[in-house]
Parts: sequence; structure tokens; C-alpha cells
Amino acid sequence: GITPSTRIHTTHTYYVSMTSACMNTLLLHPSKKQIAASLLHLRRHAKGNLTTRSLHTLMTSSTTCTPSVNHHNQNNRLSSSNGANVRQFATANAGEGGMNDEYGDMTADGESYVHEGEFQLAYGGKLMDPELRYMTYGTLNEARDNVLVVCHALTGNASLHSWWGSLLGDNLAFDTSKYFIVCANILGSCYGSTNPLSINPETGEMYGIDFPDIAVKDTVKIQLEMLKEHLNIRSVKCVIGGSFGGMQTLEYAVQNSDNFIRSIIPIGCGAQHTAWQIGISETQRQAIYADPEWKAGNHMQAQSGLSVARQIGMVSYRTAKGYQSKFGRRLSSDSIDSWEVRSYLEYQGEKFLSRFDPVTYVKLTQQMDSHDVRGKLESGAVQIPTLVLGIDSDILYPLHEQEEVQQLIGNEFSQLSIIKSEAGHDGFLLEQDQVNKYITDFLAGV
Repeated sequence: GITPSTRIHTTHTYYVSMTSACMNTLLLHPSKKQIAASLLHLRRHAKGNLTTRSLHTLMTSSTTCTPSVNHHNQNNRLSSSNGANVRQFATANAGEGGMNDEYGDMTADGESYVHEGEFQLAYGGKLMDPELRYMTYGTLNEARDNVLVVCHALTGNASLHSWWGSLLGDNLAFDTSKYFIVCANILGSCYGSTNPLSINPETGEMYGIDFPDIAVKDTVKIQLEMLKEHLNIRSVKCVIGGSFGGMQTLEYAVQNSDNFIRSIIPIGCGAQHTAWQIGISETQRQAIYADPEWKAGNHMQAQSGLSVARQIGMVSYRTAKGYQSKFGRRLSSDSIDSWEVRSYLEYQGEKFLSRFDPVTYVKLTQQMDSHDVRGKLESGAVQIPTLVLGIDSDILYPLHEQEEVQQLIGNEFSQLSIIKSEAGHDGFLLEQDQVNKYITDFLAGV
């Protein structure tokens, strides 16, 4: 619980871990305005160290959440983990029903870049003092150019080690003895960056459904600003990302008029979000819109709709063969509808509620739908070494879309390689050995 009189010691940066219980909200609490005012006061006194995710957790918690202390400071910012000190994480944990999960523990850990003042957005809106969470691994060299930028997917975060951990460390694709790796959160995401659960400084209340429309190009614009002006990086060797991360990767390439980016590896995405992908995103949003809480104006309470939206996503990320081999027609009881696949999807939907909220999901899928660099690719805007990776079983972003990206960039600058997997779109996260080899071999030649 937090009241306007709550005092918090601010010597350290506090990161509040998200739990399922923290999703039980106080958003309709009669003292919400007072709570918001208190949080703004705390944030000012913490000099920006009270994170957006912490504000989210405090705003929405009906139980006590235990903070953990992160001792990042200016002196160690550029080597938050390097060399032999990099933690190694399993590629995936088995979820209920036998399928592997694509993500490990999801937190808002990292450091923050704040764009001071007004940040203009592509769709005409603006954000005041937007915050961007990021994490770094390895050591920046004297020339400040041994940099890899890794972009995460729709529901990912800046903690690269939690979802591509088997690619991170000495002699791996993201070799921390050789490279300085930067992974930044998407603008609008609920993992530390300014998002719908953040406090609007102009009103003193949460943005909520009034959070402005953000395009992929806005996310990349503020990330580039962070790299150049905050971390003082002179050049980036390669930008790498899969799915929504691949869209950001292509956006980096078309915003590269100063040759700041030297090469790119987009994975599992096309030159634009097509009607097929927008349609799938829209079915997920419609599931949220159909929730009675959403219809009643309690947008953050639309948990049932969000659960169904996640279940739709989990089907589109995999394949018919994969589902059949894992679940078949097995039942968990004598009931006619007790399919194991149903239990798995319900489990995934419920688990998702512990780490996401309905409004952020709607806004991020809309941002993803804004992706369109096809015209720029056709005009020859990308003339740097490019490795396009596709997954042979991907039904969400079919292989012909990666073939088109490679053709639009042209043979002089680009090549196409294929990840073989029965995992569908999630193959870019689950087939880490193949992804590691493709990235390592490409980086060795550029």
C-alpha cells in the first residue's frame, strides 16, 4: 500500500519485481489522484531512478511487493556484465503441456535514458520526458564502435539474457569479450519505458487509453538518440532482431543516412505488416475489446480479454505439426472439452496476466501494425551488409516475406538464410543454436 505520506529511501534505484498478485489493481481506488501525486513526488526526489515499471507496480498492487536494489552507477554503466561474468541462461523452460516457453523471467531491470522535454511522434502526438529502459553487456572499446544492438519482440524486454541467453557470452554470437551489446526496450512497453501505465506529467494521472499512438520509427528514433547522445557511441557494427525486433532492425537501416549502422540482421519479419498480420493483431484486440470490463471503461481490468488475446498469439506463433506432436487429441479428463491443448492455452493466457496489461498490449500491437519500410527498401535506402533470416515453418511471417526483403535490398548487399524448425515463428527464439551460428558467421565477415 502507498499513501501520499509514504516516504521511500532513494539512495539506490529500486526495481520492483512483478508478481501475479501485483496485477490486482488499485486503478479504481478513490485516492488514485493522491497516489499519482505521491509517485510523481517520489520520482522527482529519486532523480528519475524510480522506474516506470515500479510506478506501474505500485499503482496496481493490492499486496506488498518486495523491492530489490540495483546498484548501477555512472562508472559501471558501460560494463553492466562482461566477459566471464555474463550469466548463462537455459534457452527455454518447459511450460505446462510440454511446449517450451520462449521467454525466461521477465523484469524491468536495466538503466534508463530520458529524453528531456517534448518528444514528437510520427502520428502527430507527443510525449513529455519519455523514458527508455536499456541494458548493456560487455565493454565499449576506445573507438566506441564495437557495438551490437539487439532489438526485442512484441512482449520482450531489455534483458537479453532472459530470452536469447544461449547467444550471450564469450565465443558466442553476442561475444561479450569482443562486443559491447546494447538491448533497449520498445517505447510504449511495460518493461521500464514510458507506457500507458506511466504518469502523464501534464495531468498527474496515468495515460491509460489516452496514451498517444507510437510508430516503430518513433521507437527506433529514441533508441538512436540514446545510443548517440547518451552512450556516446560512434558507430554500430550490427543491429539484430527477430519478429517485432526485426521490424526495428529494418527501421534502423532506413534511418541510417549518416552510416551510423554498418550492418543488419532482420529475422522473421517482412518489409511491411501485411493484411494477414494486421488481421491476426486485430483478432487479439477484438478479444480485449469484447471483455465486459473494457466495454465498461475499465480498460486495465480487461484481464479475460487479454488472456484470450495471448492464446490467439500462441497459436499463430507455432505450427499445426508442432501442436499435433505435443498434444494430439489427448484429454486431461473424461469431459468432452478437456483437451490438453486447451489446458496449455489457458495456462499461457493466465501466465501472461502476471506480466502485461490490456492497454499496453493493444497499443504495442498497433505500433507493430505501423511497420512499413517497403517503399524505402525499393528506393535503395539500405546499402549495408544484410543477413535476412527466415523460419521455414513460420505461418505468421511466411518465408516468402523474408525472400522479398532480400530481393528488395538486392544481392549486392544482402543474403538469405533459413532456420529449420517445427516451432513456427517462435523458431527465432527456440532454435538458438542455429541462430547463434548464422549470426556468428555473418559478423565474422563484416
